Amino acid sequence: MGGMSTAPETIDVAPPSGRGVSATWWYTLVSAGSFVLAVLFVWSVPVLVGDPQPWRVAAYFGSAAVWCAAFAMLILRYRRAREDSPVGPSAVLVVGVAAAAGVGVATGSVTSALSLAFVLVGVLPWPRGVRGRLTGLLTVALVVSAALEHERLSAGPLSTADLWPMMLIFAAALPFSIVSMLWWWDIVRELDRARAAEGRLAAAQERLILAGDVHDLQGHHLQVIALQLELAERLLRDDPDGALDQLRAAQRSVDGARTGTRELATRFRSVSLSDELENAADLLRSAGLRVQLDIGPEADLAPAEALGPVVRESTTNILKHGGGESARLRLARDQGEWRFHAENDLPAEPEAPDEQGVGIAGMTERIERAGGTLRTRPTRRTFELEARLPVGGAR
Repeated sequence: MGGMSTAPETIDVAPPSGRGVSATWWYTLVSAGSFVLAVLFVWSVPVLVGDPQPWRVAAYFGSAAVWCAAFAMLILRYRRAREDSPVGPSAVLVVGVAAAAGVGVATGSVTSALSLAFVLVGVLPWPRGVRGRLTGLLTVALVVSAALEHERLSAGPLSTADLWPMMLIFAAALPFSIVSMLWWWDIVRELDRARAAEGRLAAAQERLILAGDVHDLQGHHLQVIALQLELAERLLRDDPDGALDQLRAAQRSVDGARTGTRELATRFRSVSLSDELENAADLLRSAGLRVQLDIGPEADLAPAEALGPVVRESTTNILKHGGGESARLRLARDQGEWRFHAENDLPAEPEAPDEQGVGIAGMTERIERAGGTLRTRPTRRTFELEARLPVGGAR
């Protein structure tokens, strides 16, 4: 009797860069960039008003441009960073800190230089809990620096405009604001990972139930066969006829194990298509998708042996390759044929076109053997699959 493997297949449910998560990231990035540019614009006032000195103007805008480039590189790297990524000085960080010092020289403010440098430190991939404590300490340092500089800067040519208090407040608040935006992004990313883990657990639970049934069935039959063979061995010398009876009984037990395994597999495969679709929708919902399920009134009469695997494979493809936002499943009888339609959104970063090819090829072959057709319609935002089988075709 051949061995059976019940090792569950690993399914990666909805990538963490699904459309909603990506939108949140770009919203965070645009918000952080807009706030930084607004602060840099305010800080340019003391450099440009009055009698601007060319070297100050050049130093300010040159340093600000270099700092913005370093900030963009570090914050884009932050999205892909892992919590266990090493944190330490890098060329980008060193150049960015030097550019922050250039801004401080041009504005004549130590607080402005420290603020920009602390922002770069804050966007590094610190371990959980470290960034919050570090940001608190850096904010306190900025408040102290602003308090020490306030009197000196307010005595300058802009004291009547009362700009320096506002500029120092912006300087003290900038690192805290940027880190708070990244903290919000971290929460969204963790929620997305939890959603993906829930989907994987739901898929694994189905496989464990089947594996448990197979284990119980095979374990029972193997134990009986072992006892029958042991008894046959004992009877072989003194009672050959009795030993032969036990061998025949063992053979019947083997046949019973085969039959039971086939029945179990048939029971697993022969779940009604309505139940198949309900289970598929539940699995997709547990993975965080919005699911629209449409089941025709005669769906249980559809050829389950041909369409059931298509439903399961389509569900797996949606989990593996979809955008993680929405899906639609539909089964109905229409003008002498059964139609199964699956539609899902696509991820923000489309994968290679051949990544789903093997599964779709297998489904197409199965449907064509049953006398039907299977078509796919990928678009820029969605992927659609439709299988058609004639009424009265293969069950």
